[in-house]
Order: sequence, then structure tokens, then C-alpha cells
Amino acid sequence: MSDMTNAGNEVEPRLITETGLDQRLADIIEPVLVGLGFRLIRVRMMNQNGATMQVMAERNDGTMTVQDCEEVSMAISPVLDVEDPIDKEYHLEVSSPGIDRPMVRKSDFVRWQGHLVKCETSILIDNRKRFRGKIVEAGVDGFTLERDQVAYGEEQKVTIPFTALSDAKLILTDDLIRDALRADKLAKAQAANQNEADDQE
Repeated sequence: MSDMTNAGNEVEPRLITETGLDQRLADIIEPVLVGLGFRLIRVRMMNQNGATMQVMAERNDGTMTVQDCEEVSMAISPVLDVEDPIDKEYHLEVSSPGIDRPMVRKSDFVRWQGHLVKCETSILIDNRKRFRGKIVEAGVDGFTLERDQVAYGEEQKVTIPFTALSDAKLILTDDLIRDALRADKLAKAQAANQNEADDQE
């Protein structure tokens, strides 16, 4: 999936970050990813198959191949071995954020404008903390949703400040799949053109 809005800005900070052990893991992993030209989406320790450390990442252009996952895994494994933040055996699982991805940066809201998202806030906004709707606008300080489920007396549109956001994720729809596949194809074509240009120099 291509990110035309933020391809060159790999150091854009995440709005939604981890806490506790997950935050310590992110602090160890993120500098390695940035050095390789990737962006961290999320780190999560899960108790499945024993213990699993799930790392979601993507290239700065929004793509993530199987080879990229292997590259990230091979780069962060030795660093994790040296830092040794987990006191038990665990499996390392590196993946792309997927089509119904977590939304963790401001550019995600710009990039996926027009698509459905569900999100939670840390404070009440219009007497709610949970929202679902289409992103109709994204600015510097927040984004506006056109809600698809409106209670009596509520406005159809609500603006959510980025500072209030605690969780956000795209909702899988046919439109999202179509746009994600189109963006991915475009990013791969651009990467191929770039490789050809590099080979000719």
C-alpha cells in the first residue's frame, strides 16, 4: 500500500504508542527500523504459542513484502538478544499492518481519507469515547468523521483531536480493499522504476 502523502518523512512520530514492556520493546526496535528505511506501526507482546512478540512495520512508501519482514526480523533479533528485555522464550513475528490497519500517524488519516475507521478516545467527545465513521477531513490537529451510527440528538460529523486518540483502525470494506490494492500496485511500479533508474546511473 503506497503512501503518497508521507513517503519521505520516516521520522513522523506515532500518535498512538505502547505502554509498559511493549513501550520498552518499541524503544529498542524503532531506531533499527528507521535505519533500514522502515516505520514501526506497533509492537505487542501476546500470550499465544507460548509468548509472541508481534512487530508491525512498513516501508516509508507504505509497502511491506515477505522479504522486508525477513529483513526486519534478521535486523532486530540480535539487538533484542543483546538488550534482553524479555525474561522468557518468545517467538518473533514481523508483519505488515494489513489492509484493516491500525492508524498510528497523522499521515494515516490523510492517506485513508474517505474510508471507514473505528476509534477510541481517552476523553469524552460529544459524550462518547467510541466512534465509527468515514474520515471526511484530516488536518494538523485532528480529523473529522462522518458517523455511520448516530444516536438521537448527535451531530452526523464529529471532529476528534489527535491528542485525544487512544486507538484507531481501518474497517475492511470493498472500497478499502480496492484502493489498497491500487496503491500497492502503484508503489511497486514506482519502486521498479526507481531501481531501473539506479541501475542506469
